[in-house]
Amino acid sequence: MTIQDIPKVDCHCHVFDPDRFPYDPASPYHPAGQEIGTAAQLKNVFAAYGVQHALLVQPNSGYEFDNACMLDAIAHSDGKWKGIAIAEADTSLDQLAELKAQGIVGIAANVTFYDKGYYKEFGPLFDRIAQQDMFLQVQVAGDLLMDIVPMLNDTGARLLFDHCGRPDTAAGLSQPAFQQLLKFGETKRAAIKLSGYAKFAALPHPFDDASPYINALINAFGTDNCLWGSDWPFLRATSRVDYGPLLDVFARFVSDPTAQRKILWDNPKRLFSFESV
Repeated sequence: MTIQDIPKVDCHCHVFDPDRFPYDPASPYHPAGQEIGTAAQLKNVFAAYGVQHALLVQPNSGYEFDNACMLDAIAHSDGKWKGIAIAEADTSLDQLAELKAQGIVGIAANVTFYDKGYYKEFGPLFDRIAQQDMFLQVQVAGDLLMDIVPMLNDTGARLLFDHCGRPDTAAGLSQPAFQQLLKFGETKRAAIKLSGYAKFAALPHPFDDASPYINALINAFGTDNCLWGSDWPFLRATSRVDYGPLLDVFARFVSDPTAQRKILWDNPKRLFSFESV
């Protein structure tokens, strides 16, 4: 059996459809050309690689707080797609419940996108996310995790970390933020996406310098709390990225077939309740 034979859930991908859902003029970056990826195009990619389900992630670029494009894609996925939305600090419990009814399983805290201190007033929202039994999805890079550790410790929300925490590979495994990420894994209240290699690896494809970090994350989080995502359609990629080769890279990093199936299929089905679909 090869990686292509294992059923899959892509746990990090985006949709951009500016013809049907125009970008927010205030957004500082508007994806264009090959960065545009509609729901129809994503379905074609999934059909080619045996991907049955998806966890869509609302992008800051283009749409910011306007989740309409993603919600439309979920609504027309026959129950196969769910999502992570972006919400403002004053989003109420009722508004979170409405998003949850539309297939949203979590809210993103994109620490990499905003100025330092942006999330200092978000503690009450994080608590409301916990009350709705939704995930708080966290994207950090380098040492940014340290800025929000107290808030993450205080909230009861289930945590979901993007892109291996985007460590600084020049700083080594002992860098404080990465060690803190491993501690979150050891609590078993968090899951990690083994994704986004091109966002933090210093070496080009096949991103060999990412391997020690992935091994450390698997050891800390356990294979039951690891997920995979493509990051399609590869926004702001500095070099060529393709879906199939990314799956092959994952298969090199995680060579055990049992672990592969857990990460690609069993875990996301369980964590995001895809079982009944």
